[in-house]
Order: sequence, then C-alpha cells, then structure tokens
Amino acid sequence: MKWDESMSVGVRALDHDHQRLVDLINKLHDAMSIGKGKDVLGKILAELIRYTQYHFSAEEKFFGQFAYPDARAHIREHADLTKKVIALKGRFDNGTTIISLETMNFLKDWLTNHIMKTDKMYGPFLNSKGIK
Repeated sequence: MKWDESMSVGVRALDHDHQRLVDLINKLHDAMSIGKGKDVLGKILAELIRYTQYHFSAEEKFFGQFAYPDARAHIREHADLTKKVIALKGRFDNGTTIISLETMNFLKDWLTNHIMKTDKMYGPFLNSKGIK
C-alpha cells in the first residue's frame, strides 16, 4: 500500500497518522510475505491496534472540539473497525485464526476506503475552523 497526496485530508497531523497506519499495514504485509513467526506478526498487529485507537481518539477530539456534524456516524465506523480488529487479534493470539491475505486486504481496503471517503469529508470542515 502506498501513501500519496490523493489520500491527504488536508490536516497535517491526521495525514501523518494516516501515513503511519499505512506503514504499519505494510510492515504486517512484509512480515507475512517473508514468513515471519507469530510473535512478529502479533506485535505488529498489536501496534496497529494501538496506533489506530490513538488516531481515532485524535480525530474524535477534533470532532468534539468543533462540533463536526457527521461525528456520530464517523465514530460508529471507528468503533466497528476497532471491535473487528480486536476480535481478530484475540483469535490470532489464541491460535484460532491466522493473519491471511484476506485479512490484509480487509485492513488495506478499510483504511483506504475510510480515508478516501469518510475522512476526506471532515478535511474541509476542519480547515474552515483553522485546522491545517
């Protein structure tokens, strides 16, 4: 997955977070492609979950601070993804699932679609409030 300027939401701090999430998904993919063990994959997946939660919290802070009108739906998307990824990590940790190409595609597609559709909607709103 490659970050490019078309993914920018126009808010420097949040773009930086998105770039970090792309990097983490790429690390997870790279570890899988060279056959790294469960420990490496588990650590990367845990870091991806932690950073995603940190990033969602940063977005939601802006939403509350500036009364973003689509905050409720956006926060619901965050909660849904967080719940799915935490459940996936739990199944991975207890050995009932492996991180597969299908899982990687889910994470990549969700992140890309979330940034390019849902997140792109808040960029102009936050920019109008002076957040760049």
